[in-house]
Amino acid sequence: MFPQALFPLFVALSCNLIAQGAKTVFYYLKSGKWDLHWVIASGGFPSSHSSTVTGLAMAIGMQEGFDSTIFAVTAVFAFIVMYDACHVRYYSGKNIELVQQLVRDLKEMDVQLDKPIYEEQLKSVLGHRFIEVLGGFVVGLVFPLLFIPLFLG
Repeated sequence: MFPQALFPLFVALSCNLIAQGAKTVFYYLKSGKWDLHWVIASGGFPSSHSSTVTGLAMAIGMQEGFDSTIFAVTAVFAFIVMYDACHVRYYSGKNIELVQQLVRDLKEMDVQLDKPIYEEQLKSVLGHRFIEVLGGFVVGLVFPLLFIPLFLG
């Protein structure tokens, strides 16, 4: 039995770790290759950001009540994070891909790009597709229910 006050923190961190670990498994199922990079990577299925904030909101709702002010705050926070992952961060990653392709095209045309910024490697996978966010949302809904006996049972 763990202190009940730590239930939301434990759930949020556990949902994050579960989603990050699941990314590696889903990558293997998709590609047939193990890549442990996915344990710490952003992007991919399921979204660990979504699972973390959904798990936090669920744990708060289960502990404080789904009609509490703090649940309302965490639910709104969760929706903002998921919207950001699915829209703002996703399209930022797409913009990076576009810029990198333009730089490659200019180099192929023998345009002189001698500033160091043109050699910088940027991470293009920043956000998530809707299905990846939805996967994280499901992780955040399901796993808090499994942790009830540890804290609230």
